[in-house]
Amino acid sequence: MKKTPIDPLDPSGIRTYEAKSRISKVSSANLARPPKGGMTVSEFIDGLPNILAAGDLKSVIAAVQEAVRGGKPVIFSMGAHSIKVGLGPLIVDLMERGVVNHVALNGAGIIHDFEMAYMGSTSEDVAEALSDGSFGMARDTADVLNGAIARGAAENDEHMGLGRAVGEMIENSDMPYRSHSILGAGARLGIPVTVHVALGTDIIHMHPSASGADIGITSMRDFYLFSASVAKLSGGVYFNIGSAVIMPEVFLKAVALARNLGHPVEGFFSVNMDFMRQYRPHTNVVTRPTMKSGRGVNLIGHHEIMLPLVCAGIIDGLEERSR
Repeated sequence: MKKTPIDPLDPSGIRTYEAKSRISKVSSANLARPPKGGMTVSEFIDGLPNILAAGDLKSVIAAVQEAVRGGKPVIFSMGAHSIKVGLGPLIVDLMERGVVNHVALNGAGIIHDFEMAYMGSTSEDVAEALSDGSFGMARDTADVLNGAIARGAAENDEHMGLGRAVGEMIENSDMPYRSHSILGAGARLGIPVTVHVALGTDIIHMHPSASGADIGITSMRDFYLFSASVAKLSGGVYFNIGSAVIMPEVFLKAVALARNLGHPVEGFFSVNMDFMRQYRPHTNVVTRPTMKSGRGVNLIGHHEIMLPLVCAGIIDGLEERSR
């Protein structure tokens, strides 16, 4: 059967308009300004294009500064990778400055935080150690941490969660690098550092010194302490830094619990920072909790670059305002 040829579309009758009459999403006011030698961090960030991720970065920094000036909470929840890539001192500094009011870690966070305080190094070669059965078998790491958890569980104190138990152990020790410890800083400053454990995910769970009951008791206490901070989050800023599953799930449940008990938890700014956009952080941190009020953004990039940039922008802006 012979096909009928298609006639080409004739554009001569199109409707047109003047470009200047159109609403455009990018204008000269949004363009980047070239950096100059000797400029401040705030000047550099202000010079970024006010477009897409750069605009989000500016919004995050401004939201934290506004929260700090207004006495609203700033909560950092983190996976362990942020500590492994050397960012512990930045978190400690924000705690000491009164910027961060609560830090929530997954179970691996206490391992890398402790080892940095204890010996100034961490992060074994998993691929090599796994082949000969030595992966995760550091006796001192397991025994010290599991011992601190057991002592915390034995105390009949709803405030003695896993994070405080380990933090007080580190702070009251003579560990040579304890100034780098987020957990130790929490104990020293009276800032809650909570730890949210999935049993079987951390190397210390493989050792005979581990007690599922003690880990469960102290981590459950930490969940309720974390939920108490989330209940006060209205007008504040919540960060999820590098946790793809555990902390987004814990945060969602804390929001649900707080709202069920009559705390509105509304009008806050949520920030997810990771290498890539993933389902749970985007859904449980950025979109669902801020659906009716507030705002959520993703800042995608390497932690060792992105988090120092955010911290520098926050600090420089706060200090500039106080001068």
